[in-house]
Amino acid sequence: MTTARDLMTPGAECVGEKESLVDAARKMRELNVGALPICGEDNRLKGMLTDRDIVVKCIADGGDPAQTTAGVFAQGKPVTIGADDSLEEALRTMEEHQVRRLPVIDGHDLVGMLAQADVIQASPGRAGRTVSEISEPS
Repeated sequence: MTTARDLMTPGAECVGEKESLVDAARKMRELNVGALPICGEDNRLKGMLTDRDIVVKCIADGGDPAQTTAGVFAQGKPVTIGADDSLEEALRTMEEHQVRRLPVIDGHDLVGMLAQADVIQASPGRAGRTVSEISEPS
């Protein structure tokens, strides 16, 4: 059985919940990613921050990304996948929550990130359905 651990990109870097969106954007640029997990001072996952969040939910609304912290976007319980969960479970979770990236956790530890492209490569027969389900407006 293929698991999230088999497909994930290991060693995900977090943005701290007290770091500014400017710092988060710089980290995204350095890592060449469009999303970062938000971690608290306790090193626990608090949520996800995307480049789109920075632009649409801060800058476009007149917010100051230098004064706004990443923690502002850590709302509710983050959608995650367990490291030993199956590929099918990852696909179902992405479709159900309409997310393209899942933080992979082992216990309470963040161990990697699983992207839509990772699961589609592993399950090309489901590619069209998965992309459609994730992209469909709620």
